[in-house]
Amino acid sequence: MAEDKKAKEEVKKEKVKRKKEIPKVDSEKAHFASVNVKNLPISIKQSVEIARYLRGRGLAQSKAFLQDVIDKKRAVPFKRYNRDVGHKPGKIAAGRYPEKASGHFLLLLNSLEANAENKGLDVDTLIISEVIANKGPDQWHYGRLRRRKMKKTHLQIKAVEKEK
Repeated sequence: MAEDKKAKEEVKKEKVKRKKEIPKVDSEKAHFASVNVKNLPISIKQSVEIARYLRGRGLAQSKAFLQDVIDKKRAVPFKRYNRDVGHKPGKIAAGRYPEKASGHFLLLLNSLEANAENKGLDVDTLIISEVIANKGPDQWHYGRLRRRKMKKTHLQIKAVEKEK
């Protein structure tokens, strides 16, 4: 019994040593930039489609695409939420021009670029690695006879430097 207790104590001490040995990641030295925002007044469905399109693309390319969407030159392809969505010209099938959501995404990409410059990253080689669109809290419009929910979306964007 006493030997079992000693063995368990030794295992606990080893675990504590391992925890102390794990180096902490210094965010200043890491080669990524990120931006988080909560409770944007945009559609979650449109945000998911825009996020799916932007994931894995370059920062400059993504900003140009979003500006084209706002100007209604290019449509965002809708793959998941495409019920009753008409086809658009080009190589996409169903698509839309979500101007409001694209405007918010464009502002976030500008903020992401500024964060990357502040960290000393090369903005020309940034690739968007993560774009996460989550549903925000359910809020109701106040004082309506027929209650309607407000659109709230949380967004998280992370960009990394492309390996040379």
